[in-house]
Amino acid sequence: MSTEHEITSHYARDDLLERLRASLLDDGVDADHPTIEALAHYDHFHSRGLEATTEIADRLEIAPAHHLLDIGSGLGGPARYFARRFACRVTGIDLTEAFCEVARRLTRLLALEDQVDFVHGNALAMPFDEACYDGAYSMNVSMNIKDKDRLYREVARVLKPGAWLVFSELLRGAGPEPEYPTPWARSAETSFLSTLEDTQQALKQAGFELTESRITLEENLAFGARSRAEVARGEKPPHRAVQLVHPDIARAAAANTARGMADGRLVPVELFARKPR
Repeated sequence: MSTEHEITSHYARDDLLERLRASLLDDGVDADHPTIEALAHYDHFHSRGLEATTEIADRLEIAPAHHLLDIGSGLGGPARYFARRFACRVTGIDLTEAFCEVARRLTRLLALEDQVDFVHGNALAMPFDEACYDGAYSMNVSMNIKDKDRLYREVARVLKPGAWLVFSELLRGAGPEPEYPTPWARSAETSFLSTLEDTQQALKQAGFELTESRITLEENLAFGARSRAEVARGEKPPHRAVQLVHPDIARAAAANTARGMADGRLVPVELFARKPR
């Protein structure tokens, strides 16, 4: 089995849309007419979910005329959030076809298909023209990509001169590999963690100018503590995407990730960069 197939198999579920509909109904939401806020519990798969997406968006200048690229777009939550908030266009690309299919369905339900579209494809060889995007972001995706030099070069190719780039990722800290499973991998065979220093250097070699590196460990630990407190009170946690996509390993994956961040083996980072004009 190829690494690419192992990665897509990790995420793909035939019953994903049905499980999402059932979860929304259990929340008291009309599954045929959900709001973007109701979906946000499930369609922001990355660490801290909507909270992290909002914080990143707050730091960016985006105009309605801009066309953004979502690298590893998953179920499309961030793409729809950016499109609605900034009235811009967003194109997402994801390796998992099942994710793209559900993302398109949810986008139609929210009547955002004129602003948001999703392409099934590989971020290492994107089917886009050179210099066609005004900005790009990727949230918890590169942990599944071994050839990060190629990834960064490919992103640089499709961005316009002066365009911004944000990577929100979990990086390798001190000590041994984190325990598995995690939300992004069932074993170390499909997990390709890079250090902060190596990531910064690779982005520079791809031609990017780094503008900020922000370690979000404190925010992630606080979010985890709040989530556990809500569950202890009998409430649902704010971030339910891992439970939706990985019902069989969700508890262990969340625990291993939290433990990895707490002991320094995993470092949550937001990297802001720009392609020179």
